[in-house]
Amino acid sequence: MSAQEADSPEPATTATIEQAITRAHREEWARVVAGLARRFGDLDVAEEAAAEAFASAAERWPREGVPPNPGGWLATTASRKAIDRLRREAQRDAKHQAARLMFDDTPPAPTGPVEDDRLRLIFTCCHPALAVEARVALTLRLLGGLTVAEIARAFLVPETTMARRITRAKAKIKGARIPYRVPSADDIRERLAGVLAVVYLVFNEGYLAGEGDDPVRGDLTDEAIRLGRLLRTLLPDHGEVTGLLALMLLTDARRHARVSRTGELVTLDEQDRGAWDRTLLAEGNALVRERIEAVATRGDLPGRYQLLAAINVVHTDAPSARDTDWSTIVALYGRLLLLDPSPIVRLNRAVAVSEIDGPGVGLAEVDRLAEALDGYHAFHAARADLLRRLGRSGESREAYDRAIGLAGNPAERAYLTRRRDQLAG
Repeated sequence: MSAQEADSPEPATTATIEQAITRAHREEWARVVAGLARRFGDLDVAEEAAAEAFASAAERWPREGVPPNPGGWLATTASRKAIDRLRREAQRDAKHQAARLMFDDTPPAPTGPVEDDRLRLIFTCCHPALAVEARVALTLRLLGGLTVAEIARAFLVPETTMARRITRAKAKIKGARIPYRVPSADDIRERLAGVLAVVYLVFNEGYLAGEGDDPVRGDLTDEAIRLGRLLRTLLPDHGEVTGLLALMLLTDARRHARVSRTGELVTLDEQDRGAWDRTLLAEGNALVRERIEAVATRGDLPGRYQLLAAINVVHTDAPSARDTDWSTIVALYGRLLLLDPSPIVRLNRAVAVSEIDGPGVGLAEVDRLAEALDGYHAFHAARADLLRRLGRSGESREAYDRAIGLAGNPAERAYLTRRRDQLAG
């Protein structure tokens, strides 16, 4: 008896059924697509069969009831949809190899240190042979279940452009025979870094959108956190996976305090800390403490995301902005520089230094980054604030103008404009 036949439906109201379908899509989409991709070795087949299965659920569950095991029902239905498609293609195009897969139920050979279809799918979507834009699009489509229209809207490109991007990425995976597998234990660290970078890119685009009319896109931050939780489930002992999830939780906890009712960015020192999400803060803090204990007991070396999460803990632990432990933050940025000596890390450290040694010292460090960061709006915003604190209003106004011209986020532009207009003279 199949899983589908074994599942006797249970009656439910229309609202309950809609909630069940929504929950199943959120919880089971990635699992269903990943399982199909492993079995049939074709991302197009996996995606389309999964979509057809959810369409069948939307049609049949209101009439027949929600099955006791929605995930099993969806997986069985999707497999049958995939088989039907391959049978039609085999009959039409004589694709005997594809047809053979219809009857191949043998378990797959071991493909990596972590045996989970979703992890294999993540590494396929984020393969370094693909452009970063393609990795993001595939991850959101195949792991997140977002529609092409939703992804296109989030990244402000036409739907046809995003569809072509996804199609080309899947074609490259097939044409280059990129294996659907988790990397070996020897190189998982190197490959995982690219996966984490994609998830963090999705989070940042949602948390402070680079372009468009919406300053914050909660759907993207929520999706990034969901992917982070999935990675944490699959790789619970990896420090940087835990660090990234902690970083996103601690940052997202401040989401509702970051934009005013008038649509202006509210900086960390001006935020209402009572509006922060204490549940997310507690979860993020617990993950950081877990990593601190691992460093103390096992001698693990904290990576970039763990250090950024620790910096966020220092910020969010302070009862007010003036109580912030800036010395610890400067020290953490100093450790981060050893791993990532980028101009942006140096800029953030310089801002922290200015809170201890004064705006003059901070400005001197910031100005050393002028050549590298001249096109970065946050560099000019930092200069503008330091010049304002030094009483150099004319130079500050010029820096604000430059920052406003480069900023793509409407909430940031509104904040910078107000600060510029408050300058004396």
